[in-house]
Amino acid sequence: MAEFDAVIVGAGHNGLVCAAYLAKAGHKVCVIERRKVVGGAAVTEELWPGFRLSVAAYWMSLLQPKVMMDLDLLRHGVKVLDIPPGIQPFRDGSSVTFWGDEKRMCDELRKYSEADAQAYPQFVAHMKNLVVHLRKLIYEVPVDFTTGKVKELAKTAGLVWRMRSAGPMFYDIWDLLTLSCHDYLQRWFSSPEVLTIFGCYASGSGGNIGPMSPGSAYVLARPYLRESDTEAGPGGLVEGGMGAISEALRAVSEEHGVEIRCDAPVAEIIVENGSAKGVRLASGEIIKSRIVVSNANAKTLFLRLLRPEHLPISVIEAVKRIRTTSSCFKINMALSGLPQWTALKGQSQAPGSITIAENLEELQDAFHSAQHGRMAENPYMWILTPSAFDKTVAPEGKHTMSLLGGHVPYELKDGRAWDEQSKEALFDIVANSIERYAPGFRELVLHKQVLVAKDLEQMFDLPTGHVHHGELSLDQIFFKRPIAHYADYKSPIKGLYQCGASAHPGGGVTGVPGHNAAQVILAELK
Repeated sequence: MAEFDAVIVGAGHNGLVCAAYLAKAGHKVCVIERRKVVGGAAVTEELWPGFRLSVAAYWMSLLQPKVMMDLDLLRHGVKVLDIPPGIQPFRDGSSVTFWGDEKRMCDELRKYSEADAQAYPQFVAHMKNLVVHLRKLIYEVPVDFTTGKVKELAKTAGLVWRMRSAGPMFYDIWDLLTLSCHDYLQRWFSSPEVLTIFGCYASGSGGNIGPMSPGSAYVLARPYLRESDTEAGPGGLVEGGMGAISEALRAVSEEHGVEIRCDAPVAEIIVENGSAKGVRLASGEIIKSRIVVSNANAKTLFLRLLRPEHLPISVIEAVKRIRTTSSCFKINMALSGLPQWTALKGQSQAPGSITIAENLEELQDAFHSAQHGRMAENPYMWILTPSAFDKTVAPEGKHTMSLLGGHVPYELKDGRAWDEQSKEALFDIVANSIERYAPGFRELVLHKQVLVAKDLEQMFDLPTGHVHHGELSLDQIFFKRPIAHYADYKSPIKGLYQCGASAHPGGGVTGVPGHNAAQVILAELK
């Protein structure tokens, strides 16, 4: 029976990041994955012969340059493609193009409001100044200042000192975490179209919020969080899909001696005398280790992989209270050709992305529909056609389409199930909506995979389908992520750590929870 320094439960991208850092430091690491492939939700699969799609996550917007450079991911195959800017069409036939160049973006906004066009540079400058401090904060290990212990008070003082430069922007950061997208944006913009252009992303954040929901403003910072001018290069569409990131992490991990075992679900984390000592697989095999690191979500870890007698009741109850309900859905498609967008008549029919959101009121209604168990009549949609830029993902002349949408309920009302019939009804809503902007779209669809929250939960162990393992709201971040007193990547059990999206700073393909957990573990393994 082999014994390791660390066993990591789950080969999602954060688990692989943590494994790579530990192995680089000379530790013997084993990663156990229940699925047949690594990557968790960052995976590319051949859904139909010749069609390879990023089944869940499908855009690299937040993978941090530090992680990419530390682990040399570019050398191991991560390549971001140069693609055109995205567009947002409207039913009247007009559209906005999301130019990276500030002046060109101002010209786009001028179609709707001269005042908003003039305000745009101020908004961008504000967000860039704000995220400087957020970038620092994501690498901080949350402290528990409530213990009264000198060690924790010293850590708190250290955190305050390191973040002292954020002082003048404290209230702006607070507002970002508490206000709605709509209210926050109104500080700069007044045109309904411009408010929609920037505020609609709240409906596609992967959580359970609408653009007018309190606390949704935080999504406005996400496009600015990742530095794009480092040696790691910009974010964007990854050649070969998001699985290329996971395969690169696998390669660098194995290069440093990590043993990765797929198709090996963990039944239980072994606890002896209050300490984690390894795992027992569903097959009955036991793998011993000095420590155990969980990349699984907090509910799976504390409510399924650990016996109740090993945990305080207060911890079990706190974990049960984590809000994880999701209202997003994902549709993957194989197409016979590219959609013909009316707004692009006479132009290239392959924009970098397509956002479908007519106005914020409609999106907030969609959010409320989901809360009452109904499919939204006008869902938010963010669409990519990767094959237009990546020839490795579809047969010649054919295309792939990935669509992230919101909002549909986790549970349909009146006891209806998410079966093939209800999923077909959802696809009809989506196809009809797309047809308004790209007539003839439906005839292009060769194959489709409709995934609602229940499917995402089953496939990727996302609690109630939540891609972030829980809402990124003020009551579930930093000091309280995943729960109070255990936000420092540790747990009530000695030698048991957390490295997944349930931990700070949360979800998205960032690599930061894996990085931060590894730093905490390495300090203790010394």
